[in-house]
Amino acid sequence: MIGLMSSTTRTQVAIIGAGPAGLLLSWSLRAVGIESVVVENRSLDYVLGRIRAGILEQGSVEELTRLGLGAGIAEHGLTHNGIYLQFDGGRHKIDFHALIGRTVTVYGQQAVVADLVAAHRDAGSDVVFEASDVSIDGGETDAPRVRYVANGVETELVADFVVGADGFHGVTRPSIPGLTSYEREYPYAWLGILADVPPSTDELIYALHERGFAMHSMRSPQVSRLYLQVPPDERIEEWSDARIWDELHTRLGIPGWTLEEGPVTDKSITPMRSFVASRLRHRRLFLVGDAGHIVPPTGAKGLNSAIADVTMLARGLADHYVGDDRALDGYEQAALTRQWKLQQFSQWMTELLHRAPQSDPAAEFQYRSQLGRLAYVTASTHAQESLAEQYSGLPL
Repeated sequence: MIGLMSSTTRTQVAIIGAGPAGLLLSWSLRAVGIESVVVENRSLDYVLGRIRAGILEQGSVEELTRLGLGAGIAEHGLTHNGIYLQFDGGRHKIDFHALIGRTVTVYGQQAVVADLVAAHRDAGSDVVFEASDVSIDGGETDAPRVRYVANGVETELVADFVVGADGFHGVTRPSIPGLTSYEREYPYAWLGILADVPPSTDELIYALHERGFAMHSMRSPQVSRLYLQVPPDERIEEWSDARIWDELHTRLGIPGWTLEEGPVTDKSITPMRSFVASRLRHRRLFLVGDAGHIVPPTGAKGLNSAIADVTMLARGLADHYVGDDRALDGYEQAALTRQWKLQQFSQWMTELLHRAPQSDPAAEFQYRSQLGRLAYVTASTHAQESLAEQYSGLPL
């Protein structure tokens, strides 16, 4: 670019994207002595401020702890032994720990990212924020390059490998030739709020109501996170705080239980989709996390999927640098095989708990079928064990 200084630098692994997947991959590689540079087009404040998933599978907690990132989880994470399924006026506990001896932990993605940023800062890692004009060249060679502009310098970063952790709208996935996208849009969205009020429940509540899905989650002992099913074209301006609380009372209410209200500090509407890329690798270019797949949030798999991808790819890269390429060559198949298992579970949970639009001629049949499925799950130990195994996390 005219008027810019230019430089060329080299690293072993160039990582595009400083979300949880990119930062965790860089940290995992650092732990085994592999150099990396992380390039992010957003600011540090933006990355730290994104409100996303908040449930960690047991395997994710174990992996973060193994990598020295478990202090915040141990101090602030909320361990949960299961969830409640609510329908037809009743609430039923699915006790993961009693069923299969496993748990999940509520610890927000923001906190995971903050822990990673602090760890990288203390270690002096090479993480570049506010990089513009990010592009990939040489994807057909054994020396791929990432080009970007930051602090007035146009940099060419030459690497052994390039990893795209840059999300659904990033630049990496379009660089993989011959890729097919498998997608599904859902006819509903989540209206989510954060409220400064202690949770009114000891475990997460997933509720199917005749008016639609509702969920009671939490971020801390003082902050609640709650959701309502709304149409995907709904406008947040149409939902006052009072209207939101009224609807939450209606959908979550059962006799003898009270939903406590508090100041709403954040509210947004999130469309729901399923997406999987047919390929997660081309030569020395790889995809992890949302760059390669997205799940609807009902099964709490988004962040955990990214952690699983990173764990598998980091193992493959570590083995590569000691002369063994078997795990690296098997990454794409292993990650996609695991991902489709998570996709079917997320789809199952979503279809189990969300009402079809009234414009659907089969909406009432589907609702009654959903009640039947929920009645079966809550009465069958085998069905509960299956739910518990998938929700708390498949092996990494």
